[in-house]
Amino acid sequence: MFDEIEFDRIKRLPKYVFAEVNELKMAERRAGADVIDFSMGNPDGDTPKHIRQKLIESAQKTKTHGYSASKGIPKLLLAIAGWYKRRYDCDLDPMSECVVTIGSKEGYAHLAYAITNPGDTTVVPDPTYPIHSYAFILAGGNVVKFGLTFDEDYKVDEDQFFKDLTRVFKETSPRPKYVLVNFPHNPTTATVTQEFYVKLVAMAKKERFYVISDIAYGDITFGDYVTPSIMSVEGAKDVAVESFTLSKSYNMAGWRVGFFVGNKKLIGALQKIKSWLDYGMFTPIQVAATVALNGDQQCVKDITQKYEHRQDILLNAFNRAGWPIRKNQASMFVWAKIPECAAHLGSFEFSKKLLKEAQVAVAPGIGFGEYGEGYVRIALIENDNRIRQAARNIKEFLKQFEEKKDEAK
Repeated sequence: MFDEIEFDRIKRLPKYVFAEVNELKMAERRAGADVIDFSMGNPDGDTPKHIRQKLIESAQKTKTHGYSASKGIPKLLLAIAGWYKRRYDCDLDPMSECVVTIGSKEGYAHLAYAITNPGDTTVVPDPTYPIHSYAFILAGGNVVKFGLTFDEDYKVDEDQFFKDLTRVFKETSPRPKYVLVNFPHNPTTATVTQEFYVKLVAMAKKERFYVISDIAYGDITFGDYVTPSIMSVEGAKDVAVESFTLSKSYNMAGWRVGFFVGNKKLIGALQKIKSWLDYGMFTPIQVAATVALNGDQQCVKDITQKYEHRQDILLNAFNRAGWPIRKNQASMFVWAKIPECAAHLGSFEFSKKLLKEAQVAVAPGIGFGEYGEGYVRIALIENDNRIRQAARNIKEFLKQFEEKKDEAK
């Protein structure tokens, strides 16, 4: 009897790309393989000491052990508003324009649940981090995609972006209600200028849609590039919300601390749905997050420098191994086109083969959408020696394809 019961909403979900890669990775490790893991954006460093110390100090107090505030404790909401003011010169009301989430992923799922009516349409450039689209699908909405285009320096072709977005609005019925953007982009690392957000806010007001912006990797930038925020644009709070997470900037991935800011209507909806669904994260974590945002930001600079150094090591080593990859301006990832000799495999088969034969795990681009095909995402989470070892493994791995290529001539 129970075997006949179907769960239609879950049936609509494909297998989660990271879960599938993880299963393959664990199978190889159980078989004794030393897998070099670039597959997931899971920071390998310690959370900065002053943040950990504040967590311990707060956890020693009995009064912090009860239920917390679902939208965030007041001190953390004030810290979020202060962070935005210092970084982006944006004035936010802590209580009505800020909300703390249990990581940004939870925030997207609950925001979509709160604001999506059945059949509402959200526009999401492809490829994309899976929750950006599936949050709305799970909430009963529709998602329309178009291919994200960028130049050789991983800068978004902004003119083409707005041409594509305009086309989507002309061709889609009912008209889209939300447009989701994520820069620095996951998975491609692509970046935009401040002018991009000026145009997007103007278009949102003209076409009457809300913008949902994700700047999770906003702190991790290289060279002279500085991540802009939609919240710096005049009138942005009329049409937009933006999310950030402490996971990457402060090595706090497992702590699950994120937040959304901006439009009162959307923030209020997220605050309300969270009041029904959770009691917020453990208070000492919120206290420590307050210290992270308000404290010395040298730790963020140090973490960023580590990722830039690792990117330089990886690009140099992989290029010498026969896998040329371009340098990016931001994020803790490298977006790598599959080597030409192995391009016929496609991203998923290439990733599986790379894992099984070279003991190197990466995330296949197809897991981020159809426009991710032909690429893999490489997370900069292994140390220098492991990166160089991966390059040696890859060099041996690619020989088989070069030999077949020579035989075919």
